[in-house]
Amino acid sequence: MSVITRFAPSPTGSLHIGGARTALFNMLFARHFNGKFLLRIEDTDKKRSTDKAIEIILNDLNWLGLHWDDKPIYQSDNFARHIEIVNLLLSKGNAYKCYSTPKDLELLRENQIKEGKPYRYDGKWRNKSSSEAPDNIKPVVRLKAPLDGETIINDLVQGTVKTLNKELDDMVLLRSDGTPTFMLAVVVDDYDMGITHVIRGDDHLTNAFRQRLIYDSLGWVPPKYFHIPLIHGSDGKKLSKRNEAIGANSYRKTGYLPEALRNYLLKLGWGHGDDEIISDTQAIEWFDGSGIGKSSAKFDRIKLTSINANYLKLKNNTELLILITPLIEEKLGYKLDNVSKDRVIKGMNGIKERSKTLLDLMEQSLVYIKKTPILYEEKAKKILDNDTQLQLNIIIDSLGHITEWDATNLEVWARSFSEENNIKLGKIAQPIRAAITGSTQSPPIFEVMAIFGKEEVIYRLKQAIKMV
Repeated sequence: MSVITRFAPSPTGSLHIGGARTALFNMLFARHFNGKFLLRIEDTDKKRSTDKAIEIILNDLNWLGLHWDDKPIYQSDNFARHIEIVNLLLSKGNAYKCYSTPKDLELLRENQIKEGKPYRYDGKWRNKSSSEAPDNIKPVVRLKAPLDGETIINDLVQGTVKTLNKELDDMVLLRSDGTPTFMLAVVVDDYDMGITHVIRGDDHLTNAFRQRLIYDSLGWVPPKYFHIPLIHGSDGKKLSKRNEAIGANSYRKTGYLPEALRNYLLKLGWGHGDDEIISDTQAIEWFDGSGIGKSSAKFDRIKLTSINANYLKLKNNTELLILITPLIEEKLGYKLDNVSKDRVIKGMNGIKERSKTLLDLMEQSLVYIKKTPILYEEKAKKILDNDTQLQLNIIIDSLGHITEWDATNLEVWARSFSEENNIKLGKIAQPIRAAITGSTQSPPIFEVMAIFGKEEVIYRLKQAIKMV
């Protein structure tokens, strides 16, 4: 049997971080067994499932690298098939039309609450004849669920879980307006798509019992289930906007790499020894469904950021430049020229060692891009006071005699200059940094000087003297 999994989001907003992990687990499981990973858009709620909402979900999945096989399936395209199955259940006597009105159901609910009972439909129309049906009420269609016995789910994460059938009422399959319910649509679509394994959050475990009843009523074999614990926030509570950013696109906007986010989500609720950095190839090789824990995982932003920093260090410098160029150009308001790009590439190794996100990388890259005349920060201006002017003139004269202009020789020069002039090294490096970058913070100053080149450094030092 070929493995077929699916991810079935409701397009009502951006991709939830929990949904992203669910999609990742489904994709990896299918890839491990050389099967298929399918995407089904559950767009039956037409008020909320707009084309824009669907586009957002598809973009989020593609950015995160969660690529599905075949074309997306839209649940709304399957309405006719859903109704066909409802009619089949009616013809087999496994479903019935219910004419209880909303007022009837509310009264039933109130009475059950008074009696201290949980609300369940009482099966009033379960065995009534169609001749008793009122003319002015459009019925719903309900499943004729078993009244005794138990329903068992052999879950591949939770183990064997069961519930008494008397705890499950006759669920609605078709609403009075003729639209199928979620429970029915999911079962029919999964069956028609040939889904063999369903990996989803354990908040769907109760749904699994009801869906199993539909499978049994149709004589269909249900898929195997993995109900994975939900992700909790760093405070231990259910993940929400209050305690974490819950949309995958928020991490895109704040400079996280998709491969780092995939790696981190993989580790939330699943493990493989002590491995922290796991490549896509390793993830596919190792993810066979085992190793998923029963306990909820806590989302740790600090840990995610640490993993992201590791991926930045491993990434190709040119590729990083491509990723941060739009961020830089948006911040500065102009296109980067080739000179600026070349400087950033040369300085990238030093920059990425001190960066945790693409936003960090972008901010630190600005030192190589700022055009002259430089706008000096206030702290830099304080360093470049009148007392510094004479020192800068001496530094310019001394730098003019350096023939081999690289970071190593510049550091050797600075130490020698420090000893000869009885000036602390920091008192040399900081004025140079302030003068050529306009800031008191930058990558190692001798590295910056080497990348700018001798002519540009001396020019900027002279401009700083004029500013003083």
